[in-house]
Amino acid sequence: MKVCITKAFTFDAAHNLVNYKGKCEALHGHTYRLEIKVCGDSASLDNGLLMDFGDLKNLVDNEVISKLDHTYLNDRFPQPSTELVAMWIFETLKPHIERLNLTLSSVKLFETATSWVEIV
Repeated sequence: MKVCITKAFTFDAAHNLVNYKGKCEALHGHTYRLEIKVCGDSASLDNGLLMDFGDLKNLVDNEVISKLDHTYLNDRFPQPSTELVAMWIFETLKPHIERLNLTLSSVKLFETATSWVEIV
C-alpha cells in the first residue's frame, strides 16, 4: 500500500519575466504557496510515520524557503517563471527525499490562489 504525506508552505518573492510581452514583464511580487508531497510504501513506516512532518518542514525550510523567501527571483533564475522555479524546487528536494528511501511525488507551486504549476 502506498502512503503519501503533504506539507504546505508560503514564501514571498518578487520577479519579472524576461523576453515576455505582457503584464508580468514588469516587476511584481507574489505570496507563493508551495505543497510538497512525499510517498512511500506502508511497509516502510517507522513508528507509524512515513516521515515526520517536522523533518519535512526543516528540509524544505533549509533547502528552499531560506533561499527564495523575500528575494528577487531574477537574481537566481534567468527566467523566473513559476514552471522553472517549481522544477528547481523539485530537483533540489528530490535527492534528499530519495536518501530516505521515499519518493518526491509532486511539487505544487501556486503563484496565485487560482493559478499553479505541478511537477510530478
